Amino acid sequence: MPKQPLLGLTLPELQAVVKRLGMPGFAAKQIASWLYDKKVTSIDEMTNLSLKHRECLKESYEIGTLPPIEAMRSTDGTVKYLYQAGEGHFVEAVFIPDEERATLCVSSQVGCKMNCKFCMTGKQGFTAHLTANQILNQIQSLPERDRLTNIVMMGMGEPLDNLDEVLKTLEILTASYGYAWSPKRITLSTVGLRKGLQRFIEESDCHLAISLHSPLPLQRRELMPAERAFSIKEIVDLLHRYDFSKQRRLSFEYILFKGINDSLPYAKELLKLLRGLDCRINLIRFHAIPQVDLEGTDMDTMIRFRDYLTSHGLFTTIRASRGEDIFAACGMLSTAKQEANNKN
Repeated sequence: MPKQPLLGLTLPELQAVVKRLGMPGFAAKQIASWLYDKKVTSIDEMTNLSLKHRECLKESYEIGTLPPIEAMRSTDGTVKYLYQAGEGHFVEAVFIPDEERATLCVSSQVGCKMNCKFCMTGKQGFTAHLTANQILNQIQSLPERDRLTNIVMMGMGEPLDNLDEVLKTLEILTASYGYAWSPKRITLSTVGLRKGLQRFIEESDCHLAISLHSPLPLQRRELMPAERAFSIKEIVDLLHRYDFSKQRRLSFEYILFKGINDSLPYAKELLKLLRGLDCRINLIRFHAIPQVDLEGTDMDTMIRFRDYLTSHGLFTTIRASRGEDIFAACGMLSTAKQEANNKN
């Protein structure tokens, strides 16, 4: 029988483990410290547990870390890592160094159900949800993990479609028994799923980014089929119920497509849609993907769009594009290994 991973267990779950194995209750916090603070790779390293208890633990459990099996390096310093996530499943995570900041873009699913027109992960289709262990492993086994300053749940998959495991991951990342990160260092990106969005806002203090891409419902539906189930207007109405004026940041991601959503009338519609929300807009350059008839907007148009929004009181930035040469940029994550497995 395969051993169960300890990485990805919350403190209450570790307490249940030690109780079941007849270990003292305080051992749960000791194990959590070895896992999330000291980041050990074997149970043998947990030296403040008795030898008997370590042997008992090893009978049914293992740490549960797996190093990346491939790495691709961009000319700009970005590194894309391929991780195995269960039998025959693979996901990508992207490390993005930038002066004093180092960000990891983390995946939450193998593939994605959302099928956004501009995203390669959606073209791959959905295969499996990642467990908290498999999500955390992308961080724990990252060669540059000690340099990380920020984590963004913006990799493969829709985080709110795998919300239980994602919330569990975020708890471990921010809890005092876990990594003890400030929620301000973590951002979750979503197309916006009704129940998941409300739960995330109420059960987590991490930053929130909404994939918007068009202020017009009919056009957004063409780009993002999820608009049919939960419209951008409903999303904005929900967001108005919460206070984003303090430490938690609300942002909207907006890819500019040439001749589609990049003219000033769209900027005006954005201002109307988001009026009264304490938020910002991140403009993103479209990265061409195979068999998709969309083009990116030129930089001059992006600057005009940004300046118009900013001059009308909506704080807007243009996100720097990173890792495009290794298919690591926004919307470009997919795995050839996974696609090959899906066809077999």
